[in-house]
Order: sequence, then structure tokens, then C-alpha cells
Amino acid sequence: MPAALDDLLPRGGRPRQLGAKAVLLGVMLALDAGRPAHVLAAWRALSALALPDQLSLGFAQSKDGACHGATYRQVSDTFSVLCRGIDPSPVPSFRDVPDQERLLHLAATRSGIDTEAVAARLDAVSDALVEASVPAAHKGASSSLAVDWTDHETWSRARPAEDLQPANDPDASFGHAKRNAPGAKDYLFFGYYAQVATMVRDEGGAQVPELVRRIAVHAPRVDPVAVMTQTLVRLSGDGVALGDVLADCGYSNRQSQTFAAPLRRAGANLVMDLHPDDRGRRGTFEGAVVANGALFCPATPEALLDLGPLKRGASEEETAAHDARFAELMRYKFCALSAPDDDGYQRVVCPAAAGKVRCPHKAASLARSYERPTVAHPPAEPPRCCAQVSITVAPQVNEKTRQKHEYAGPAHRDSYARRTAAERTYSSLADPAVGGIRRGWCRLFGRTKNTLMYALAVVVRNVRIVESFERRQAQKTRAQSIGPRKRRRRHQRDAESPSEQPVLEVRTAPG
Repeated sequence: MPAALDDLLPRGGRPRQLGAKAVLLGVMLALDAGRPAHVLAAWRALSALALPDQLSLGFAQSKDGACHGATYRQVSDTFSVLCRGIDPSPVPSFRDVPDQERLLHLAATRSGIDTEAVAARLDAVSDALVEASVPAAHKGASSSLAVDWTDHETWSRARPAEDLQPANDPDASFGHAKRNAPGAKDYLFFGYYAQVATMVRDEGGAQVPELVRRIAVHAPRVDPVAVMTQTLVRLSGDGVALGDVLADCGYSNRQSQTFAAPLRRAGANLVMDLHPDDRGRRGTFEGAVVANGALFCPATPEALLDLGPLKRGASEEETAAHDARFAELMRYKFCALSAPDDDGYQRVVCPAAAGKVRCPHKAASLARSYERPTVAHPPAEPPRCCAQVSITVAPQVNEKTRQKHEYAGPAHRDSYARRTAAERTYSSLADPAVGGIRRGWCRLFGRTKNTLMYALAVVVRNVRIVESFERRQAQKTRAQSIGPRKRRRRHQRDAESPSEQPVLEVRTAPG
């Protein structure tokens, strides 16, 4: 938390009693108790603390042998001063003013405001809050991140286009909420897109707590992919190494300059799901077929190039058949002959020259075993990729779809399965049992206040995740130290033989 936030509070006059940290702690206590993100709930949470805790936080003061706590107005004023220190453009909240005057007042309050400086301050505060909730022991546990966005409805309602009066939340806008659950329908909402970057385990690494490392809250009129790219690049600039970045087709479908290229320059390895419009054959380069982020032989069967990801809920037989087709497709893929240079150029070799297929254009390959596929119909006029043993691939080729593992393969499927950590993050934040995030959860207007409340909710969630993870690890360590439990041997009594069973005598009454 930047120390300069406390300097924003006014000096002199009646003692304010309350610092920025105390107010933020009160909000987190209210969120942890399942209460909504309201300043009143924060004041109630601070009032419920023990007197020594109130005194240590500055919420209560002792004077002349009597203790008195801060009022709700003092808590609300401190929170307002904190928000104005981040964003000096206030959100007008008066109602009995004519529409034209309200529009003029809104334009006057927001004119001359450096929006880039406001965004930088808000990003610095939210990044510091979220990063402070990650313990030092877990900061370097993994470098892989799963990213995703979801809808975050504001408490304000949009107004009709013919109404000159602006909405109570002028920073919000309409967005599209997509629901993948069976029977759920997509709909329009008025609010923000909330994004998270959740830490997941590295490939082949040990389990790590799925902690949120960064968040981003922006109106839907701003491209969420560009915002997340800037957030991850800023995370890398803060000294956090970027490893695998797992994203769905909502991110990979954007232009390479918006998502893929900046993250590669920051050192990230992309593991993405390709949009249906980006799958399959997408042109050629030097005669080689461009498909699914790789280069393939010009004679690759079309049925193999159209191979998509394994469908959800596939059986073992379907999985084995899919993986067999993928292995056949990889025989036609160009092989890397060298690592990319500083400018991104790379040398690749023909699959026939690499010994993976038999091709008439490469006479030496015909001497290989018939276990390898044979190109039955090679191009009549060999293109450059067939006439030469190897070709140089520019970094612009497959810049949008190139990723760490070959798309639709077993390695890609296992690696991409880690992206569900982002979905679990939203599930834990929206869990109604702990006062989950929903419309009405935060009755504050403006991107600054909504981002601040969302960041505090993520901090509370991270603390819970760390406690649960460390408790499970302690239980596993204790179980391993004790060793496997010994099964008690139960002695079953032998069933009594028929001869040893008592014989019941049936007597009838006389007469």
C-alpha cells in the first residue's frame, strides 16, 4: 500500500482519528464476514472489534479516561478523500438539478483531468493491494498465469438514449455477458469487465495456491485484451517472471499486436485455445501450409489439417483415435533447425528431409521404411519449401497463433487444462455463502471505487486460499510422517453349526 495515501488526508482541525489503512481493513473485515462492499458495513465491522484493536488501529481514542470511536461520517470521509486522491474527478450525485446543468457540471469536473495519471495511480494502488496478499513464500512458487474476464454489473442503471441526463455511473457502459452453462443465455449488462490473472502450477511442477496476482476493471467500451496485456507487461516490469500464460479464444482472436506479440517480448509462453476462425488452413508461406500456428508440408491431407480440439467428455476410444490422427499430422510438420535469433527469425527443415515422411522430391527419403507416410501427390512444380532443404521463417508468420505446444495435441490439452483456475477464482468470488460479488454488492459509482472494492475482495479471497492450502499441506506432511494406517484385523466368529444351534420346542395347549 503506498504510504502517500495517508498524506492525502487533511491536517489540522478536529483529529480525523482514522487512516487509510484502517478504512481498507474495515472493508476487508466486512467482506470476510459476508457483508456487501459498503462503507457502512466497514464502520460496523470496525465497531465490532475489541477495544485494544480499535485503539491500535486509531478507530477509537482514549481521552480523559473515556474511549470514543470514530463515527460513520469520519469513515466515509476518509474513504472519499482516499478515492479523490486517486481520481480527483468526482462523480456527481445530485438529483434535483436540471439535465442541462448536470451535463455542464459533469463536463466541467472532468475537463482538465489527466486520465492517464488517474489510471496509473489506480493501477498502482490495485497492484500493491493484490500483491501484498501473496505471501513471500509463494511469490516464486510458479510463473504460470491463467487469465480470463467476466461481467461486473454496476449498481447504476443505464438511461435511454433520448434522455439527456447521464447515468449515475458515467464510467460504466454496456457489455456482452456470455454464459457457457447448459441452458444459460447470453445477455447485455451495464457495468464493467473484471479480469484476473491467477497463479497456477508450472508444467510438471508441484501444486501451488491459486492466488490472484493482478486484476483489471474497465468499462466494456475498452478492449479487455489490451488492458490485460498491459497489466501482465506491468507485472513483468515489477520483477515477476512471466512463464506460461493460459488464455481462451477471446484473447487469442485479437490481433497479434494487441496480445501475442507484447507478451512474447515480455518472455511469456502462450498456451491458448484458438478461435474457430483461426483453426485449420490459413494460407501458405514459401509453399508451406500455414495451419494452427505451424507450417506443414504442401501435400498434407486436408482431413488432418481440419483436426480440431478433443470434444468435452470424450471416451477413451475417442481420445486414442484423436491422438493417433494428431501424431499422423505431426509427421507432415516442418521441424525447427535452429532457435529463433534476436530478431525472431528461425530456420525450419522439410519433414521429408527430417526423415518423417517419404517424398519423391527428396530422393533420399524414399529409401526409408514404409512405416512413414508417403506423399502420393507432390506438387508438380516444387515450391521453395520443397526445392530447398530448409527455409527461413519470419517472426510475422503465425505470430497470432503460434504457441508453446502444438494445438489440439495431448501436451497442449494437458497444459491448457490448468486455465480452469481462472474459472475457480470467479466461482469463489461469486459464492453467495461468503457474500459473493453480484449486482448490488457494491453500491458505489465510478471505476475507481469499483476497482478498489474488487481489489479488496480479491485480497480477502487470497488470504482464504493461502490458509486453506497451508492447512492441507500440513495435513499431508503429518500423514506422511505417521505413515500408512495399519488396518485392524477383525476376528469374525465362526457361524454356529446346525447341530450346535438350540432347538426350539413348540408346545401346544391341551384341548
